[in-house]
Amino acid sequence: MKRSDLLQKIGLAVALGLVAGAAMAGTTGTEFQNLYNWVNNTVTGYFGKAISVAAVGVGAIMSIARVNPIPILAGVGFAVFLQYTPTIITGILTATI
Repeated sequence: MKRSDLLQKIGLAVALGLVAGAAMAGTTGTEFQNLYNWVNNTVTGYFGKAISVAAVGVGAIMSIARVNPIPILAGVGFAVFLQYTPTIITGILTATI
């Protein structure tokens, strides 16, 4: 690699780093609030509960068919993940120091 190419790449990296520093994440914008509310209500509502029960049911059927407890444990893990993760994520993202 030529020295001038290296200097150009370093200069470009520095310029992009300075420009990226000016970007600020907003917490007051409402552009995606409707989408967030819809997804959160869908996952934590009856649809999410139905998917969780279905995951446990499919895992139970697969466990019986394979004579192996792992599929039902995966179904239970998925159900727990689906029901509690939105609350955890909301708590993390709205935490204040």
